[in-house]
Amino acid sequence: MPMPAFTSLEIPHGGASGAGWRFARCALLVVSVAACGGGSTESVVPSPTPTPVPGAAKVPGTGQTLCFDDSAPITCPARGQAFSGQDGSTPGPTPSFRLNGDGTVTDLNTGLTWTSAVAGPMSWSEAQTSAAALRTGGHADWRVPTIKELYTLIDFGRGYFSTVATTSIPFLDTSRFAFAYAPGERFFDVQLWSSTAYVATTMNNDATVFGVNFADGRIKGYPRDEPGSAGAVPQRMRVRYARGPAYGANRLTDQGNGTVMDAATGLVWQQIDDGVVRPWREALAACVALTLGGATDWRLPNAKELHTIVDYTRAPAATGSAAIAPPLQVSRVESYFWTSTTIADGPADAKYGKAVYVAFGRALGYMEMPPGSGRRQLLDVHGAGAQRADFKRGDPAQYPNGFGPQGDEVRIANAVRCVRGGR
Repeated sequence: MPMPAFTSLEIPHGGASGAGWRFARCALLVVSVAACGGGSTESVVPSPTPTPVPGAAKVPGTGQTLCFDDSAPITCPARGQAFSGQDGSTPGPTPSFRLNGDGTVTDLNTGLTWTSAVAGPMSWSEAQTSAAALRTGGHADWRVPTIKELYTLIDFGRGYFSTVATTSIPFLDTSRFAFAYAPGERFFDVQLWSSTAYVATTMNNDATVFGVNFADGRIKGYPRDEPGSAGAVPQRMRVRYARGPAYGANRLTDQGNGTVMDAATGLVWQQIDDGVVRPWREALAACVALTLGGATDWRLPNAKELHTIVDYTRAPAATGSAAIAPPLQVSRVESYFWTSTTIADGPADAKYGKAVYVAFGRALGYMEMPPGSGRRQLLDVHGAGAQRADFKRGDPAQYPNGFGPQGDEVRIANAVRCVRGGR
């Protein structure tokens, strides 16, 4: 039987929490971004400009500098034109890394230092233990990164998830970080552990841990133990270790005008979505047209910006709430929000037909249960807080059993939450 859908309005409770992130960022005064592909310029004059926040962290850019329509690269459009306001038009800080010559890499945006190599495969428990024993670069304070920390490394400007390994490109700077596809048909089974456990369960009540797959450009929840083993056989995946200042805790303040400031990042958010789901083109346009809190410089957030407001202590099946940090709100608990980031995914003739979204509700899929039975159930396959991709346009009725090996739900029309500042 499909799990019931949640339809109630989520009312926030509790207050802002979390320590501030380090590394200062200047507030945006005027943005004038050179257009991709030699085209026009998108200029934005904020009104008013968000107040500079001492100690705000740089949310690294996604690496995306090109612009796209529903299916192909285009010249980046001027603000107000079709497809304006997307990731490539208003890129965040350029990914920037320093090789330290001792097997470690420092991210100059976040201040985190990483092991260049990955370890494993190993169980999730072994990953925690091995981090404590690690001495790479002469350091003794390594840890398994949180999912927010691990996701900062993803690069949508270079990655391409094709049908085979020989034509795929990792969503990772492989000049800095070691990477190898898995042998065989499932070449994309190279996901990395994070330290972030899902507060609910996936599939058939499997205990679940979030990870990033730099082969397909996604965050998913992975079973902590081998499915069907009743917890007796641990799942084994690889891990890349991190050290340095903790990254990812929000400091949210209700501005009293329909907006929420995150002092951890300098981003200002639309407090609640308008309850309307839209295809990607219309989602971009909705934010460009928004006037809220006296400001007109709103945009659809890129993938890394939107991910900063996921609250992994929440999930519909565990807390009855979406995985979002109060005082931010959702019009529906089962919410799926577009980002402005295109993902290169699929066969060459459909390479740019999808965009990234984040599941603040359950990441649902139509699974054949039991396998081979021909009967499908709509299950939480990847967990609230997963990052997946949806088609920018089309008819979801063409995908009655979802898409892909786990039947990922196809909606095409998704929710919109706009952002400003942080540049």
